Amino acid sequence: MQKPSLANPWRQDLTAGFLVFLIALPLCLGIAVASGFPPMAGIISAIVGGLLVSRIGGAQLTITGPAAGLIVVILTSVQTLGDGDAMAGYRYTLAAIVIAGALQTVLGYFKAGRLAAFFPASVVHGMLAAIGIIIISKQLPVMAGVQSQGASILSGIAALPHSLIYFMPQIGLIALAGIVVLIGWPQIQLPLLRKIPAPIIVIASGILLGHLFQLDQLQPGEAFIVPKDVLFASHFLVTFPDSLLASFYLPDFGKLSALAFWESVISICLVGSLESLLSAAAVDKLDPEKRYSDLNKELRAVGIGNVVSGMIGGLPMIAEIVRSSANIDAGGRSSWANFFHGGFVLLFVVLFPDLISTIPLASLAALLVYTGYRLASPQAFAKSMDLGKEQLALFVITIFAILASNLLVGVLIGIAAKLLLHIGRGVPLGNLLSISFKLQANGPNSWIVKVSGAALFSNFLALKSQVASLTDGQTVIFDLSATDLIDHTVMEFITHYREDYIARGGRCEIHGLADLESLGDHALAARQRR
Repeated sequence: MQKPSLANPWRQDLTAGFLVFLIALPLCLGIAVASGFPPMAGIISAIVGGLLVSRIGGAQLTITGPAAGLIVVILTSVQTLGDGDAMAGYRYTLAAIVIAGALQTVLGYFKAGRLAAFFPASVVHGMLAAIGIIIISKQLPVMAGVQSQGASILSGIAALPHSLIYFMPQIGLIALAGIVVLIGWPQIQLPLLRKIPAPIIVIASGILLGHLFQLDQLQPGEAFIVPKDVLFASHFLVTFPDSLLASFYLPDFGKLSALAFWESVISICLVGSLESLLSAAAVDKLDPEKRYSDLNKELRAVGIGNVVSGMIGGLPMIAEIVRSSANIDAGGRSSWANFFHGGFVLLFVVLFPDLISTIPLASLAALLVYTGYRLASPQAFAKSMDLGKEQLALFVITIFAILASNLLVGVLIGIAAKLLLHIGRGVPLGNLLSISFKLQANGPNSWIVKVSGAALFSNFLALKSQVASLTDGQTVIFDLSATDLIDHTVMEFITHYREDYIARGGRCEIHGLADLESLGDHALAARQRR
């Protein structure tokens, strides 16, 4: 195991790890509760992600732990596999997490990290927006102190107006205070106060208001209006075990032969892997030292972490982008920041377990609703529109497909819609999965990458692998003069490759774009021959 040294700025990592812990703790609790798991499950995931994955992973600055993007997958699994028994569903889902983690480990060993590129950007963004909408629809009733209604996602969304008319004023005020803090805290100009993470202020204000309103003794009958057709929540504070050992649960593999079980496994593996790889790649772009993660090693490490977490009762984990960004902003410089973050989480749970039991669920719900809004904000729709009408259509199709079915089916429908769009544009079936390109020497230390036909999300992995093998410090020219169609995913890849290659001391140019018509206002919109 690598030890912190003078060459490894562990003091900065220690400080960054502490600040990330302050952000992570309330989110871990909220994500676990929203997923239908015990609150401690989120804590376990963060501890394993920090103490274990940080030591065996392939990324320097990512923070590993539970993420909002997996809430929908886990909650669906608990409800489907449990058949009304929450504890049974929890233990069956733990088994699904273990097997999904094993699959991620195998995928990492077979260098499947690059497969994240196969998913078109519009479909990935649609998936995240749909997750945000579902999180909001599930957590708004918690902010009102009532139970959500509707068996399906769409019926639950349709029932929101009726549910939210009736609320418990004390719970609503706590949630409203949390939202106000999350919106207003970044606007504060005092540097000292801005160093305190907004989620901690949300939790602190919630605890104070919870004591003021005596939430531990609050009964639904104390609300302004208690109609017979509205079910209020049975409790309003986080339920936390008396001891650390009491929080560990073993998985139940009794549903290995059930189709629903394997749907959960595939969904956890797919969404978790995709989010981890995309997050790690995004964090690399923020790294002040311009280091690059070993995505296959990172995928293996996350898989191993999920196996361990699932075996002792924890949520699955990913390389999480928001906490990772906070880590960089706080001065984190190596994977030890992730390790220290996990250590602080463990230390807090051991020393202050009683304090966690005073946190209002409404405060956690406010954090998650704010997170959901950021995933499904109007800006996300505007960005898709900026990339072109077809990108907006794919974005919206993916959202509605997920809301009407489930996450796995919705993503597959989005990919199918993208392929049909390309077929409608005249792309030959053989070109959908196979790209035509040549890598030619153009003098000493100079290469031309000549692409012809259609360059699409579904066929450019070979191109990506080839140019990734080129040595730094040379000249690389992408010749697109013979290209008929370049979709947004490939445009984004080539542009980012050019920026990264130049940043590493090389020279990279893109030729032939002038002959292609942009299908949107964005610089990275798809392009087609005039």
